[in-house]
Amino acid sequence: MAPNSKKSQKKKNSNNTENKPRMDKSSKKISKPKREQNDAATAKKKSEALAMQLEDEVPDFPRGREVPVKRKDDGDGHEVFGYDEVRSDERKKMNKWNRKKGKNTLRKRDEGADDWGTLFGDTVSGKLPRRVNKITLGNITPGMKLWGAIAEVNEKDLVISLPGGLRGLVQCSDVVDPIFDNEIEVGESFLSSVFSVGQLVSCVVLRLDNDNKDKGSRKIWLSLRLSLLHKNINLDVVQEGMVLDAYVKSIEDHGYILHFGLPSFTGFLPKNSLTGQGNEVKIGQLIQGLVKSIDRVRKVVYLSSDPDAMSKSVTKDLKGISIDILVPGMMVNARVKSILENGVMLSFLTYFTGTVDLFHLQTSYPTKNWKDLYTESHKVIARILFIDPSSRAVGLTLNPHLVHNKTPPFHVNIGDIYDDSKVVRVDRGSGLLLEVPSIPESAPAFVSIVDIDEEIQKLEKKYKEGNHVRVRIQGLRLLEGLAIGSLKAKIVRVDSDHAIVQIPGGVKALCPLNHMSELDITKPRKKFKVGAELVFRVLGRKKKMVTVTHKKTLVKSKLPIISSFTEATEGLITHGWITKIEVHGCFVRFYNGVQGFAPRSELGLEPGVDPSVVYNVGQVVKCRVISSISALRRINLSFIIKPARVSEEDKVRLGSLVSGVVDRITANSVVVYVNASGFSWGTIFLEHLADHLGQANLMKSVLKPGYSFDQLLVLDIKGSSLILSAKSSLIKSAQQIPSDISQMHPNSVVHGYICNINEVGCFVRFLGSFTGLAPPKKAADDQKTNILEAYHVGQSVRSNVSEISKLQCMGYGASDLKWDEGFSIGAVAEGKVEDVKDVGIVVSFEKYNDVFGFITTYQLAGTTLEIGSVVKALVLDVAKAERLVDLTLKPEFIKKSEERSSIGHSNKKKRRRESSKDLVLHQTVNAVVEIVKENYLVLSIPENNYIIGYASISDYNTQRFPRKKFLNGQSVVATVMAFPSPETSGRLLLLLNDANETSSSKRAKKKSTYNVGSLVEAEITEIKSLELKLKFGVGLHGRVHITEVHDVNDLENPFSSYKIGQIVTAKVVAKPNEKDSNRKGSQWDLSLKPKIIAGSSDIGENESGNFDFETGQCVAGYVYKVESEWVWLAISRNVRAQLHVLDSAFEPRELQDFQNRFHVGQLVSGYVVSINFEKRLMRLIQRPLSTLPGRTSDEPQTNVVHEELTTYIHEGDILGGRISKILPGVGGLLVQIGPYFYGKVHFTELTDTWVPDPLSGYHEGQFVKCVVLEVSHTVRGTVHVDLSLRSSRVSQDSEDVQSTGHDKVKCLEMIEDIHPDMVVKGYVKNVTPKGCFISLSRKIDAKILLCNLSNEFVKEPEKEFPVGKLVVGRVISVEPHLNRVEVTLKTSSAPSKSNVEIADLSAFQVGDVISGRIKRIESYGLFIAVDNTNTVGLCHISEVSDDTIENIETEYRVGQHVNAKVLKVDEVRQRVSLGMRNSYMRDEAAQGIASDQQSDEPRADRMKSLALMTSSFPGTSDMETLDEIDQPPILSRAEERASIPPLDVSLDELDNIDINNTNPQTEEHSNEEGTIDEKKKRREKKKAKEEREKQIRAAEERLLEEDVPRTADEFEKLVRSSPNSSFIWINYMDFMISLADVEKARSIAERALRTINIREEDEKLNIWKAFFNLENKFGNPKEEALTKVFQRALQYNDPKKVYLALLGLYERTEQQNLADELLNKMTKKFKHSCKVWLRRVQNLLKQNQDGVQPVINRALLSLPRHKHIKFISQAAIQEFKIGVPDRGRSLFEGILREYPKRTDLWSVYLDQEIQHKDEDLIRALFERAISLSLPPKKMKFLFKKYLDYEKSQGDEERIESVKQKAMEYVENTMA
Repeated sequence: MAPNSKKSQKKKNSNNTENKPRMDKSSKKISKPKREQNDAATAKKKSEALAMQLEDEVPDFPRGREVPVKRKDDGDGHEVFGYDEVRSDERKKMNKWNRKKGKNTLRKRDEGADDWGTLFGDTVSGKLPRRVNKITLGNITPGMKLWGAIAEVNEKDLVISLPGGLRGLVQCSDVVDPIFDNEIEVGESFLSSVFSVGQLVSCVVLRLDNDNKDKGSRKIWLSLRLSLLHKNINLDVVQEGMVLDAYVKSIEDHGYILHFGLPSFTGFLPKNSLTGQGNEVKIGQLIQGLVKSIDRVRKVVYLSSDPDAMSKSVTKDLKGISIDILVPGMMVNARVKSILENGVMLSFLTYFTGTVDLFHLQTSYPTKNWKDLYTESHKVIARILFIDPSSRAVGLTLNPHLVHNKTPPFHVNIGDIYDDSKVVRVDRGSGLLLEVPSIPESAPAFVSIVDIDEEIQKLEKKYKEGNHVRVRIQGLRLLEGLAIGSLKAKIVRVDSDHAIVQIPGGVKALCPLNHMSELDITKPRKKFKVGAELVFRVLGRKKKMVTVTHKKTLVKSKLPIISSFTEATEGLITHGWITKIEVHGCFVRFYNGVQGFAPRSELGLEPGVDPSVVYNVGQVVKCRVISSISALRRINLSFIIKPARVSEEDKVRLGSLVSGVVDRITANSVVVYVNASGFSWGTIFLEHLADHLGQANLMKSVLKPGYSFDQLLVLDIKGSSLILSAKSSLIKSAQQIPSDISQMHPNSVVHGYICNINEVGCFVRFLGSFTGLAPPKKAADDQKTNILEAYHVGQSVRSNVSEISKLQCMGYGASDLKWDEGFSIGAVAEGKVEDVKDVGIVVSFEKYNDVFGFITTYQLAGTTLEIGSVVKALVLDVAKAERLVDLTLKPEFIKKSEERSSIGHSNKKKRRRESSKDLVLHQTVNAVVEIVKENYLVLSIPENNYIIGYASISDYNTQRFPRKKFLNGQSVVATVMAFPSPETSGRLLLLLNDANETSSSKRAKKKSTYNVGSLVEAEITEIKSLELKLKFGVGLHGRVHITEVHDVNDLENPFSSYKIGQIVTAKVVAKPNEKDSNRKGSQWDLSLKPKIIAGSSDIGENESGNFDFETGQCVAGYVYKVESEWVWLAISRNVRAQLHVLDSAFEPRELQDFQNRFHVGQLVSGYVVSINFEKRLMRLIQRPLSTLPGRTSDEPQTNVVHEELTTYIHEGDILGGRISKILPGVGGLLVQIGPYFYGKVHFTELTDTWVPDPLSGYHEGQFVKCVVLEVSHTVRGTVHVDLSLRSSRVSQDSEDVQSTGHDKVKCLEMIEDIHPDMVVKGYVKNVTPKGCFISLSRKIDAKILLCNLSNEFVKEPEKEFPVGKLVVGRVISVEPHLNRVEVTLKTSSAPSKSNVEIADLSAFQVGDVISGRIKRIESYGLFIAVDNTNTVGLCHISEVSDDTIENIETEYRVGQHVNAKVLKVDEVRQRVSLGMRNSYMRDEAAQGIASDQQSDEPRADRMKSLALMTSSFPGTSDMETLDEIDQPPILSRAEERASIPPLDVSLDELDNIDINNTNPQTEEHSNEEGTIDEKKKRREKKKAKEEREKQIRAAEERLLEEDVPRTADEFEKLVRSSPNSSFIWINYMDFMISLADVEKARSIAERALRTINIREEDEKLNIWKAFFNLENKFGNPKEEALTKVFQRALQYNDPKKVYLALLGLYERTEQQNLADELLNKMTKKFKHSCKVWLRRVQNLLKQNQDGVQPVINRALLSLPRHKHIKFISQAAIQEFKIGVPDRGRSLFEGILREYPKRTDLWSVYLDQEIQHKDEDLIRALFERAISLSLPPKKMKFLFKKYLDYEKSQGDEERIESVKQKAMEYVENTMA
């Protein structure tokens, strides 16, 4: 090892010269600076801390820089906790040595070193890292998830072995989530029962100790809480076959209820499937389980605990999985992505990559050729080792044991030495991997470079693979199954403040600077050189480091040593060294960290001498043990080795008079040096300086050290000190003051002083602890005197002995006054159970009849005792006045007591293991409340062996303030104020920290010097992805947002020109929040923008007014979060934007790779679509859009969404979409094209070619590229978007369009493109018994009649022509004006004649008289079908008759034969106007058209056609359109002219339908050959026709009047037109119930709940109510079905509304029992709801039940006060209506007494009385009301109401009386 350079030594020495003591040359003695005594002590502490820290500071795998790790052992060489640490000074020396030699070894090695500051390495920049992600203390961060193995199970914590050799602590409170209330008590018994060493657990990093701590003592604090581990997991993520961790929440008969740390779902584990978890499962136990099934309705996950199945369960590739869902220990399938220098990079779960270091490969002994075992794309099975969400780094392990979910076995122990260990691999600059020949199988071990006795550059030369070396095991890494070894033979090093020496046997030891010499030196002496052999003595061993001393006195001392507190026996004389000097004494240290205290009185000093003048820190002294309390780790010492012997006669006794000299004055006492045999020091408390308190305070102010007291009375003796009094009254009567009860005589007057005052009386103290009680009645002559104010503690009094208790006289001698000596704090006392009470157990003691013990229920710790049983308990507190001893049976106290007892009886002087450091004054400790007394708390300190301490609840200033409440078991923070001593009655005194409130005024003052707009010089301390961390001023921290670097967001990496440590000029733009300003780490917002720094931009405290973005504006921002659906951008410091996945691209592959395309810090630009000013949030798209006025979030949401949709989506736009739903039949696809927008793809727009199944290549969730065909607005204001997926439309390349083939779909956008005899293709859309419809395009459908489906007879059209079938046919007719097309599928060569002839209007001439039948009657005229044509003309109502017709329907009927005259022919518009006036017919009477009227038979060639109805709503059914009769073209045109929409009439509602194209001539011929019964048939047909016409008329009237539909089809039409109307849905359900189809009604209810918009809460609630009624009437069983629906409704609606709906159902159906039960639940669940309590009152009144008043009282207690008036008034109204009016009056009277000026209450009260018509009561109430002193406006209201009432009664005299009273009131008011 290279020695230290002289330059570095000089630098260190120069730094120490400032604090080192000066040397007086004349005396050759050290002259200590007076002001720097504390500095010397501090330096001493630092030296000792370094001694404890410089242990086996060896990293696991060093890479050329410091990796702090620290270990702690349990005394037997076993590692307990900590982190290995590379000695930075050694590393620096190696670097310097190599630089001197000109070597490049370290530089080359450092070039390949890991980026220890981050886990992500170079992957942030997109490059593959060169080395593996490894966890160190430098890069571990809070929130990181780790896999670990339990190394230790302690009393209050768990020690976890983590990856990389780190270790972490889990406190009891972080073991389980706080979900068990008081069911479990987390402690040693709980931890040891549910956890075991070697158990694998997943944990989360909570925090790390502050960086300012010694890196060797920094700790990692972990948590096993599943609420943190499963934070981002929900039920949708959970899949079958997944392995989950869970707590056992409760134990049931058939299994265990599990809790996953999340409230959203629970789990269940059957008992018969529980294997591998031990024999007994306890509540709170952490178990693993395999998901077998998931009940998503009940939200229950069913698990199995088969260990074999869990070890083989591989996590599936979940859809949309994120890094937050990954859990340590999860098994995954992985592929080798690349081979790194020190490991392998794997890819897994599609999106993630992780790394495996050399010590987690599949083999335990990877040689230098380990890379040959792994090739790219090689498949492996791995488990997740750690996850860092902040850097997205993942570590994996291939260790076979860990992959099988087991901890690797260990066959070696710490301290073992193996002489024949084989070198497996040599890591250059790192260390050696060895194969240790352990039994039964070899074990791997790693030796770090610093543990090898060779230079770094010689490592590869000396050690070769296959060599055998001697290694000593010095540590274990449980998780990796790796041992840590050392090859060093000898190390001796000398530094400026310590020396490392070698003890025979190869053990290292440290000798601090202050132990290198007897004197206090500033640098090592010359004899301390490397290789020198000196004599040392071992001081102790701590944290695997041996500390030695070279002090001559200690080395050569023959006296016994003290290495534990139990070895300090009274009178023992030994050597020690002074560690600290205080005014009140010296602290002396012994071996193994044991420390004692020598009070000033035992230092052998003269009065007034400063101890620091006589003694020095570090000086070796001989001392004598005065007393020792091992339980409290307390030793009292004396430097007086041989104290003066005093005979019993000369010994000072109680009541003696002594003299003394004032030594020093404290806050509440005076310390004097007394002239007494056997004692040197005494204390006079403030109240004992004089008889009067004022004189005592005055005397204290004038006392000076050296003042002499001639006479002082000895009141008490506390150890080696006297308690004295200077009261003249006590000194004069010293002989008469009693010290024992035997000296007391009734009716005698004795002198004393008050020691305590409370409600019981005044306690008068005499000598020693002898005390008397003066009850309040005997404390003063006046019984009204308050003794608490009349007397004060310490006051001198004379008292008369009135009574001596007989109980205390019996056998009560002088020895009994010291009964408390038998009950020392922390000792175990044995007693007998005297009584068992609810609050605890009373214990009696055989030795003391009048002393009792008490064990509270909390201190029983679950132990059950019976009266008479003998119990051993530990003493917590002794109340001498009450003669009461508080005891405990808690196992932790008993166990510690037994350990101390066993150690005390042992003769071996071995150092016992200590769980914590020694307590020091003013140390802050965590304590637990054991007993709550009236004025103080009894506390225990678990971290210090459960030492008992005492803390006052209040101080002198707050004695009468309200006191804070404490509970048993409560955790508090306290400060050590005094150690056990005679002055403290042997008690450890603590001070609760909440009494020591600190002020942050200094910090506030510092921060107030900077304001918004101030320029500061700041230093960059950290560069993150989105911000710079800076520090400025005095301890102030700031940050610069990524958008505050440049004036415009146009740079990809704005921080590229900055580096850590750079000084920049910034301007303050925002202060920390007021709440955070006093919090540590609060940050200021700064800006580096040139414009802001130059002052060209104004800065305000609130930047809300600068939100000046507009819709359509192009903005740029930086990515700060990437989610599965959104990318979040930071536009500025306070403005955010979001980009949806579908708005980021339109290529499916880019949409699929959405999350990988964006990373944190990336610059992204887009166009503003919408703005939320309140949240300062914008939504962007990456395509330009047409500008619209900016909108705010206050506008109606529906309009905003539709405007937003039409803003950036236009016809012809190419968009990216995601298939949301595949519609049934030929409905096509529902495609999501935005976060809230959807479009529809028609069945014919899926492909360019006619294929049998165009949906075969699509699935839900698939990303597609689509083009917008049409954006349309509906009548209801909604927007519908038609899309196409056809490549010919989507592709921009004409060659792609041409390459689609000859069978591509021809776009038939318009009906004009279709002509007869044209061959078309289409998909069957709907099939009925009369034919079918086919879709030719998205706008055009065609009908095929049954006769045209095939050349042969079609028996079952539904089977032969299923929906979606591709068919080829020929057009046989086209009616463009009616948008009708008819197609045939027949294959005959001769074209079939159409059953519809094209109307030819050229045959009609103006003036022609035609005959025809009335087709339809409307209010505006008649539609007449011309005979022998397909023409329909309109005869307007003004042309029907020469006379005025009031009701046209009564004059004419449908089907009636009429004559008409052609008035106008419009061939262009295909319209014919007719007239039927008699004046038109006169000239044509001779033509005789009556022959046409003789036949009542309808014409057989009546034409019909089928209107093709297209709907913009998805899923529109075409069933109704097939059964509708076509309107002829003239009729259609006439309807358009009349501006009245055509009515749809069913085919079945018209007579004589000719579906099969019956030849008209055939029918006429058959009519001519009628039989004899022709008349009868005519009458029957006429009657049937009239009945049919009535039905048609009724149907048309219903459609016109929007009446309730009568068929399912009509309901379907209505629900499609009004999908959010609950009224229509409920009528639809009622219609189905009327048809006895209950299941159909249920399905309609479910459909309605899915269809109605989520914003329509009231409409949905109406459906739920109807659902309740349905299940209540038809459910089977009724209660169960209704309960299920009720529970579902609670999840989607306001719970109170749902409860009220169910209550209304119960009340309507008179189910009183269920209503009462439900009301009881409601009053508990909604106890703050006035409506619920009123329903409760109403229910009781309706049932005539008693108990209304108790319910009202309960309601008033539960309801908020502002609801009382409403509730009482409404309850009173209910009493008047359905209850007892007298009770209502009582309620009104009560509320009016409290609110007499509320005229609204008077009005309601009067109205109720008026309704009951009791005139006397009404008038009396009115008289009371008008006698009130109210404002004129209110009085006018009351007088008017009174006058109206009297007018209704009709009594003129009383009317005048009311008027007179009103006049009197006005006159009085005016006066």
